Amino acid sequence: MPIVKIEVCRSRPVEQVSALIEAVYQAQLIAFKLPEDDKQIRYVEHRPEYFPVPPGKTENYTFVEFQIFPGRSLDAKRNLYQGIVSRFGELGIQPSDIIIVLHEPSLENWGIRGLPASEVDLGFNLNV
Repeated sequence: MPIVKIEVCRSRPVEQVSALIEAVYQAQLIAFKLPEDDKQIRYVEHRPEYFPVPPGKTENYTFVEFQIFPGRSLDAKRNLYQGIVSRFGELGIQPSDIIIVLHEPSLENWGIRGLPASEVDLGFNLNV
């Protein structure tokens, strides 16, 4: 159940926004072996003056931030990073313009159905 936020500093047509969301969705499904209905992805466009581009980056600078349950292997994370970069590349975003950050709060810090996630059957394996 990753919760993902894609942040950009320029406006894009709705078709491109949908393609970016789908790219992240497909990459996480494959890398983390998630159920197909697990899609919690937000797309946030900032005005350029509110989202300074780091040195060496272009107007395509894209920041992707994940909140994920702990337990995924380094290989699964590598597959996620590579999957996103590859799919974004097909949409014209260079690897040098992509930053991906994973946050892994413990299961006790996720509230699901009124309980800590550590006490809920999540319905999928975290150890991939």
